[in-house]
Formats: sequence, structure tokens, C-alpha cells
Amino acid sequence: MSKVWKTLIIDDEQLARQRLKRLLKPFDELDIIGEAANGQDGLEQIQTLNPDLIFLDIEMPLLNGFEMLAKLDKQPKVVFTTAYDQYAIKAFEEDSIDYLLKPVEAERLEKTIKKLGQLQTAPPLPLEALMKQLMVKKDIKTLTVKIGDRILLIKLNDILFIDAEEKYVFLHTADGKKHLTDFTISSLEDKLPEQFIRIHRGTIINADHIKEIRKGFNGALIFLMNHSDARLTSSRSNGDMLRERFGI
Repeated sequence: MSKVWKTLIIDDEQLARQRLKRLLKPFDELDIIGEAANGQDGLEQIQTLNPDLIFLDIEMPLLNGFEMLAKLDKQPKVVFTTAYDQYAIKAFEEDSIDYLLKPVEAERLEKTIKKLGQLQTAPPLPLEALMKQLMVKKDIKTLTVKIGDRILLIKLNDILFIDAEEKYVFLHTADGKKHLTDFTISSLEDKLPEQFIRIHRGTIINADHIKEIRKGFNGALIFLMNHSDARLTSSRSNGDMLRERFGI
């Protein structure tokens, strides 16, 4: 008797989840036990439901797919559903980890299900090396911000600093505006280019917009930014790294 895979779908796009559930319904090998709309929700559901298999999107708010996998103690089999860059797709193939390009096609999905049947006695998938390879910082130029039904593209050059206030993360721009984003501070630290420096657990600054650096108490540094009255103080633990970075 063939294995029945307890299956969880994790994707921040509701239409993508619905489409995938509809396409998976004819396969008796799969038992869809739940779905999640972001990486944090997915992490909690994996820990609660203990699925054998997850269909996992990569770019999601709160935690992306790779960040979520890195937090798991016990990892199910993974099929990525993604519109990711071509180099990443090649990496999936070389590491024998299956992927589905969005929009998912029924014919391609059938090949994935057949491949799963061959994995029943296989050892855990070697995801660690792939995760390290694909979490390399990309050459991005903008960050997206959702405002109702609109999506704004905020140019990185316009961002002065990013800070966390309780559960929320805001982008502060040179025009004096403050934009709420779905990203976490940690995911932004991984995503952003080198001029963005994390000076505190809840603060990332754009070094290109530093106006002045002052010495604070107990080895901390205070950053004054162009186009802003904000005084951003580093943590003591980051002091040595920052002094080395700026030659202080």
C-alpha cells in the first residue's frame, strides 16, 4: 500500500493556495491537513500538525520560506512553489529538491507526485546547503509596501532607516514619511545590500544617509541622519563592529 502524505500548503497568496488545493484533490496519495498564509503561521502549523510534506512558497511576509525551514527541528519533505529566479530553479534541480513554477500546471504537478512516491525510503532532503546558497543577498532596488489595495515600490536610496516598534516594522524615507511593511527586521537584514547596517536589534540604517556620528554612553554610538531629526542609538554589543566599520 502506498504512503499517504499528510500535506500542508504554505503560501501568502490565497488564490495560489486555492488553485493548488484544487489541483492536488485528485491525488489519493495526499491528505491536505491544512494551509498557512505566511511563514510564521506555517511554522506553528508544522509544529502542531506534524505534516509529512509541505508545498512551500519562498517570498512571504513575516518569515520567508527559507527562514521558516531554518527554524524547524524536524523537517518534512518540501516541494517549493515559486516564481523564483532561474538560477534558483537550477539549484533545486541539482539538489534533487522538487519545485513548481507558478502558476502551477497539472501536468507538472503529476510528475512531482510520482517523484514523491520514489522518496518514501529516501533519507532527509539536503536542504541546508541549498538554503545557504539561495539566501545570498540579491541585487534589489526597491521594497514593496501594501496600502489597502495598492502596492507602493519604495526605492532603497530613499530609505533613511528602518525600525521596529513592538510587532510592527516601518521604513522611514527622505520625504519624511513612515511606511508600515510586512517584513521583519531579520529578513530585511538578510535581503538588503551592504549599505544597510543593523545597529540595534530593532534598527537598520542606510549608511549613505548618515549625517553625523556621536559617541554615546557605555560604548554606544548615536547616528544622526540626513532629512530627519531622529537620533538612532546603537546597542553596546554592536559598538565594536560599528567603530571598525566607520573607522572611529
